[in-house]
Amino acid sequence: MSPKTFAFVLLDGYALMSTAAALEPLRAANLFAGQTLYDPVTLTPEGGPARASLGSWFDSLPLDDAPDRPDLIFVVAGGDPLAVRDPRLMGWLRRMDRAGVALGGISGGAAILWRAGLMGGRRFTLHWHHIEALRAEDPGAVVDRRLFVIDRDRYTCAGGTAPLDMMHAIIARDHGGPFARRIADWFIQTEVRIAEAPQQAGVAARYGPLPDPVRLALDLMETHLADPLSVTQIAALVGVSVRQLQRLSSESLGLPVAEVYRRMRLDLAKDLITRTRLPMSEVAQMAGFATQSHLSDAVRARFGHSPRALRSGPSEHA
Repeated sequence: MSPKTFAFVLLDGYALMSTAAALEPLRAANLFAGQTLYDPVTLTPEGGPARASLGSWFDSLPLDDAPDRPDLIFVVAGGDPLAVRDPRLMGWLRRMDRAGVALGGISGGAAILWRAGLMGGRRFTLHWHHIEALRAEDPGAVVDRRLFVIDRDRYTCAGGTAPLDMMHAIIARDHGGPFARRIADWFIQTEVRIAEAPQQAGVAARYGPLPDPVRLALDLMETHLADPLSVTQIAALVGVSVRQLQRLSSESLGLPVAEVYRRMRLDLAKDLITRTRLPMSEVAQMAGFATQSHLSDAVRARFGHSPRALRSGPSEHA
């Protein structure tokens, strides 16, 4: 298996904690696997020492010397990310997007991706300190106060220690939940927080104590809302049989896995319908429904109203 290249674009004032929380799980994954699963590369617009908020630094390559086609690029930004308007950086990110490279933001990094016009039709998050300023500039931005959000080819998180949780989700997707759990234990990360949790809460606060396979399955489902996994894939990634996962889900959540997953996606759809003015076709795509008509049928069955009625408000529900 070829290693995945993850590039980290470090901008002036980036937080050392956020950066280490993203890089260390990749190092640990390589250590536990006994081979290189992930190849992290640090970049800056000009190259050279990239100084963090505490004055420490990473060596970095200039953008011109970046790998041709990384598997994933994270922009890591602190300070005032909304003030960043570097045309060279923005142009490079747009070229990477056109080449099909997945993009991410850590702490304020999503604001740079948004400024570059690369977050249209995507849910995303960033550090809570910047959310209202971004919404003031773009009321239509689908920005959530979540710990992290993975929406197809966009990976964003709130910074601080949230990259630990996001990297756990990525490693679990790539190499299975039990392997990712070993890495969390290595960093004494006794509670891996779920993506959709607010920036101050975790999975235990939302669901209570759960068997490990169910908790890992919830992690995977929460991070694959726009591109749903099959129950067979989820079971394989958490390391149990489909039958065992179904039994544990029914016992601990009162519902089979597929229904839990469907409700998650419909809750997201309802939130997007009522909180944004996105076209219904985009809502369907972001909630993992193949067509707008499939979304409409599912919303009506779950909530008793059409998407249009939900958006219009109570007066049209009568």
